[in-house]
Amino acid sequence: MKRVQYQNNLKKINRQCKRNEVKLEVKLAAGYCPAKLTVDEAQNSNTRWIVLDSHLKKYQEIIRGQVGCNIAITKGKDIATLMPSTFPPLTTRTYPPECYKRYNREVATNGHPGSHGKNPEQEPNSSGQQPQTPHWYLLSWRSGFPRAFTLRELEEMTEGFAEENLIQKSENLMVYEGIFEETPVLIKSFQENDDRFWSVLVILSRARHRNIMNLVGYCFTGGCRFIIVDFPCLGTLASNLNDNELARKLTWKARWYIAIEIGGSLRYLHEECGDEPIVHQSVCSANIVFSHCYCAMLCNFIMAKWLNLQESSAKNEKDEKLYVDVRDYGIFLVELIAGSAEEKDRQSLVDWAVPLMKDGNIEEVMDPRLLDGNSDKKMIQCMARAALLCLNSPHPRPSISFSSGSR
Repeated sequence: MKRVQYQNNLKKINRQCKRNEVKLEVKLAAGYCPAKLTVDEAQNSNTRWIVLDSHLKKYQEIIRGQVGCNIAITKGKDIATLMPSTFPPLTTRTYPPECYKRYNREVATNGHPGSHGKNPEQEPNSSGQQPQTPHWYLLSWRSGFPRAFTLRELEEMTEGFAEENLIQKSENLMVYEGIFEETPVLIKSFQENDDRFWSVLVILSRARHRNIMNLVGYCFTGGCRFIIVDFPCLGTLASNLNDNELARKLTWKARWYIAIEIGGSLRYLHEECGDEPIVHQSVCSANIVFSHCYCAMLCNFIMAKWLNLQESSAKNEKDEKLYVDVRDYGIFLVELIAGSAEEKDRQSLVDWAVPLMKDGNIEEVMDPRLLDGNSDKKMIQCMARAALLCLNSPHPRPSISFSSGSR
């Protein structure tokens, strides 16, 4: 019955398609998550455009972050907002083999992730084919998350906190790679007396944004302190810029959208996340990561803190504290333009690039690994203008809305 109903509703469109020799196919798909169904069908059908009606438009940010095609959102009869594709289709993207290494290892040897070698009947993958990629839908956006985890659950995720799953180690922090519900995650382990755990937990519990590495869950029992976040499948912006092959895939259009996305995440932290702004204090290409669809996310909230407006009653003092992020955002824009992401040489990069951009010699700053940027020159110039505004240190200090909006 539903199929007939939809066909009747599409008769007018069907007649137009026939006149233009376009085949119209009607397909019904059922499931619990409309966003997942939309993305799955788009990926399986080589889709060029997705038109979201009033029922699906609330999922636009999730869908847009997971597909490579264009999106249109209906506003009324014969009126739609067009949202061109940000990045190439998912099927054309290359996933570095070092990403989600444990996920691939488990799929290759056991047939599915999270099995920990408990399926002896499953033959190892000897075909030489690349293992499948992780579940597309980030855990932090699924129903039931973020949530509390038990220590036993974390041990299962990390194979008993195995050394081979330890990907970062410092004096007070260890970071593990794990698998939960067939999806890679990061588990950050804090020392019992490390107050940063509570600070990060409070901030991430309150901050929810598409371009922030959101909270999946937490665990604190006895002397154990853990924070679980989504896994950045495509690494950091720094690692992408430092690899010639990966850097060439970050076209000017892609870098333009990354700048917009990170600017939006900072505006959210400064102006939209509750009554008190959050200062990240460490905005750089090393702290910007990509999900598997190249959605840019601000991560590493170790140094972040709430800006207490009562303690910073003077407006100038508040602006100075927020300007830390604004200036870092300006340096980040220079990194995008120049294609350089050496953390130790950030100030040297600014000292070299800013005078050239002020004099209008932006071509000398532009990443030489990309093809001629004449067609994208307006986007590059806008990024340079925003970078100069952030770095020129005028008084009063510019807000992130003014700086990122100047593009």
